[in-house]
Amino acid sequence: MSGHSKWSTIKRKKGAVDAKRGKVFTKLIREIATAARLGGGDPGANPRLRLTIDKARAANMPKDNIERAIAKGTGAGEGDAYEQVVYEGYGPGGVAVYVETLTDNKNRTVGDVRHILTKNGGNLGSNGCVSYLFEMRGVLTFDRGEVDADALMEAALDAGADDVVESGDAIDVIVAPDAFESLKDALETAGFVPANAAISMEPSTTVPIEGDAAESMLRLTDALEELDDVQNVYSNFDISDEELARLAG
Repeated sequence: MSGHSKWSTIKRKKGAVDAKRGKVFTKLIREIATAARLGGGDPGANPRLRLTIDKARAANMPKDNIERAIAKGTGAGEGDAYEQVVYEGYGPGGVAVYVETLTDNKNRTVGDVRHILTKNGGNLGSNGCVSYLFEMRGVLTFDRGEVDADALMEAALDAGADDVVESGDAIDVIVAPDAFESLKDALETAGFVPANAAISMEPSTTVPIEGDAAESMLRLTDALEELDDVQNVYSNFDISDEELARLAG
């Protein structure tokens, strides 16, 4: 499991995401509206919208909020249209950073992203400078203590998973993006409900960091995720489980 995935899992377990539910809702509303605008308001015919609605429900977003966001995206409601923009750069220790945003003001967003990278020992790069280090994959994350790991692995591989990776308290099931929905449905039918499921950018190689560089990298990641315009932050750092636990404490 990549460092950013492990850090996200730790924060979820500590309740950090729940504590910032309002900000999470803001991001999800943008994502739902954009998915509806690009692919239509029917979740049955729009996989991206369906996945985002699942994320919203997992975050306990009220049904009315979800419906208003869909209406906004399809033009039935008022609101700004957001543009998808990706920013690439580097963090402490040469870690690759890949940031997905939805913004109505690119000048504001690029300024905010550049400021956070620079403040935490990194720098903003040009388009394509790190994207080649990542691959789009479907990732379903399960809490190890909530599932039978052997049974999950067998069910996942039988349903078409490419890999099953155990790390710390989590188990990641990896699959190609076009097989993500069918695998998720098959596992849920078999009784395996993921704690988190998403199409994400997974690194092909990782960069080990520790000490001050590790602390700065986690601070950089958290600061980027605090921005309303930022939807996802991916990076290829590798921090030991012991150090992650220490920094999370």
